[in-house]
Amino acid sequence: MPDGRARLAIALADAFLAGAWTSDGLRTQGQLVLGARHAWLRRLAREVIKAYPEPPSDRPRELFAFVLQTQAMAQVERRAARPGGGFPLPLHRLTAPTSMIRHPFPVTSLDHAGDLAALLGVSMEELLWFGDTNGLQRRARSDRLQHYRSTWVPSVSGGRLLEAPLSRLKAIQRQILAQILTPIPIHDAAHGFVVGRSARTGAAPHVGTGLLISLDLESFFASITGSRIYGVLRAAGYPEPVAHLLTGLCATATPVRVLAEMPGTAAPSAFRLRRRLAEPHLPQGAPTSPQLANLCAFAIDRRLSAYASAIGAVYTRYADDLTFSGDTLVVRQRGVVAAVARIVAEEGFRLHIDKTRTRGRDARQQVTGVVVNASTTVPRRDYDTLRAILHNCVTHGPSTQNRVEHNDFRAHLRGRISWVASLDAGRGRKLLATFEQIDWT
Repeated sequence: MPDGRARLAIALADAFLAGAWTSDGLRTQGQLVLGARHAWLRRLAREVIKAYPEPPSDRPRELFAFVLQTQAMAQVERRAARPGGGFPLPLHRLTAPTSMIRHPFPVTSLDHAGDLAALLGVSMEELLWFGDTNGLQRRARSDRLQHYRSTWVPSVSGGRLLEAPLSRLKAIQRQILAQILTPIPIHDAAHGFVVGRSARTGAAPHVGTGLLISLDLESFFASITGSRIYGVLRAAGYPEPVAHLLTGLCATATPVRVLAEMPGTAAPSAFRLRRRLAEPHLPQGAPTSPQLANLCAFAIDRRLSAYASAIGAVYTRYADDLTFSGDTLVVRQRGVVAAVARIVAEEGFRLHIDKTRTRGRDARQQVTGVVVNASTTVPRRDYDTLRAILHNCVTHGPSTQNRVEHNDFRAHLRGRISWVASLDAGRGRKLLATFEQIDWT
């Protein structure tokens, strides 16, 4: 619970936003809250108006923090410390809805929490329940109180946690993605989870390069904190209460019982992952997470793009995969990795050093599964494997090749052929010709 000084500052900040934004108006609102006149209210009103010529209607918390550290409040605190003193008690609460005063992007306008609830088609009680801004679900023992289904996937570094939202929250997140997140622009260097971009577009800038350097961000989604998400939403113009609730709807803190089941906990990277998951973070499995990951990585993309340009190199990112290429890197590769590691750390991420790879022209240069030595194409081994599967489908029937039991094996093969064709039209035509000979009856 806030102390007397904080309670006073909160009540005054709320009251100021509910009245006329002038020195006299602020003083009048303060008198209504306190039920009496106080000489220091005049000084406080002048300080607030000087710092905020216009009302910060989207930032009530920021205004509260400012009121708390003003000279006028310091004067009140000195008086309260005297024998028999104390902070004036707010007798009334005056509040006004927040408003969206900045619109840097064409996002859906939401002035206050009520607007958000109406957009999502939920009551305020449901909004607070799904948002869980107090983190109550992290220590809830019953699965019935959880909004995510958690699954550990073993890996060399200890484990990867998939956190899939349950149906109701997933529907809410899809609305948030479509109406709030999608209109916010992504950096040009990002190619993963972006409409119109793909692994192919991310690989194409690196074709025919002298040296390719591939790096990997450790625990990418888990490293994106609730505060980063909140910052993106505030930058989009959403008022503090709206951004706070949206952050709660899109982030989660992994329940204690789930962390206790984490495999491979002896690895240092597993220890770091556990700490990240214990705090609000992007869940890997939510529909909003890929877009938010790209938005939260905008600063790192901007800095790494500028660095690459300065050294005559090219930079792209596909999710957690960072790729640099250029003829100039041949003589400076060690310095490049060190510089990238420093920039990544300054932006709150960490490189997975064990996954760093460098490849010259004499080796197979591959970016997110795409070979880029002379042109964008699939690795020869992948092409030969798919060609053999198609041949066996023609010879022995498709049922003999569906070893992992795809529900729609025909669509699966057609998709793999389309992927090859998008990279190498000639190979794609050859595979498609074989595919069309398959008897699916």
